[in-house]
Amino acid sequence: MLKSTAALFTAHLCSSRMSSLLERFSDYLNLLGRSPHTLAAYRRDLSLLNQQLVPHSLEQASPAQLRKALASLHGKGLSSSSLARKLSSWRQFYQWLIEQQLRDDDPCYGLRAPKRGKLLPKALPVDSTVALLNGINEPDTLSVRDRALFELIYSCGLRLSESVGLNLTDVDFSDALLRVHGKGGKVRIVPIGAEAVSCLQQWLSLRHAPAEEYAVFLGQRGKRLSGRQVEKRLRDWAIRCGTAQHVHPHMLRHSFASHLLQSSGDLRAVQELLGHANLSSTQIYTSLDFLHLAKTYDQAHPRARKKSAPD
Repeated sequence: MLKSTAALFTAHLCSSRMSSLLERFSDYLNLLGRSPHTLAAYRRDLSLLNQQLVPHSLEQASPAQLRKALASLHGKGLSSSSLARKLSSWRQFYQWLIEQQLRDDDPCYGLRAPKRGKLLPKALPVDSTVALLNGINEPDTLSVRDRALFELIYSCGLRLSESVGLNLTDVDFSDALLRVHGKGGKVRIVPIGAEAVSCLQQWLSLRHAPAEEYAVFLGQRGKRLSGRQVEKRLRDWAIRCGTAQHVHPHMLRHSFASHLLQSSGDLRAVQELLGHANLSSTQIYTSLDFLHLAKTYDQAHPRARKKSAPD
C-alpha cells in the first residue's frame, strides 16, 4: 500500500513538472510570435510523445526511446508528413531545454521521419473545370461573387489565402493585372484572364461594404470572406454541378498550373505565375503533364494498344 502511494506521488510530481515545462515552453514560443494554432500543435505533439515514453521522462528521454516512439507512431498509421511535423516539434522542445541548461544533448539528433512518397497534386480535367465554373450561373449576389472568386483563382493560379486576402487596390482593370500577396510577404503581378475580368467587374458592381472595408470578396455581413467559407461554397457548387470528385480551392490552382503547362510547356513561366521560390516546386506539374500526354497517346495512337489475335 505504501509502495503504491509512493508511486502515485512520484507520478504526480512528474506530471506537474511536465505541465510546468510545457507552460514555460509555450511562453517561449509565444515570445517568438508563434500563432495560437502553432502553440496548440506543439503541445499536442509533445503530449503524444510523453504518452509514448511512459514510464520514462520526456525531459530525460534518450535517442533510442525517441526512435522507438517514432516507430510506434508510424506503426499506428501516422503518415510520413505527420511524423515529420511531430519530429520538428520535438526538436524545437529539446533545443529549448538545451538553451535553458536543462539538457546537454539533443536526443533528436540524427533522427529522421520515414521518407514520404511523392504525391502528385490533384487537378481537374479542362472540360470538368470549365463545366464547374460555367455551372455557377445563378443570378443572386452570392452566386455572382462565387463565380468571380473561382474564376479568379483558376485564371491566376491563386492560393486560398491569396484570394481571400485580395484588396480593391490589388486589381488593375486597365491592364488586366492582379497584385498577389504570396507566402513570406512576397508580391507578384499576374495577368487576369478575360472571363475572370468580366465576372469580377460584375461582382464589384454588386459589392456593398463599409467605406473602411477594402476586401474584394465579402461575406453576407460585409466582412472579408474566410477561407473556410470559400472551401464550403466550392464544395457545394461542385456537388450541384455534378463534379465527380471532391473539389477544394487549391485544386483550381493545381488545374491552372497543369493546364497552362500542357498548353505552353513553359515551366519557368508557370513558376513565376504560381509564385514558387524554387523551380523544383513547379516541376511536379511536369508529372501531371506526362500523365496527360500518356493518356492521350493511349487513346489516340493507332499502335498504342495491342490488337486482339484473329480467331
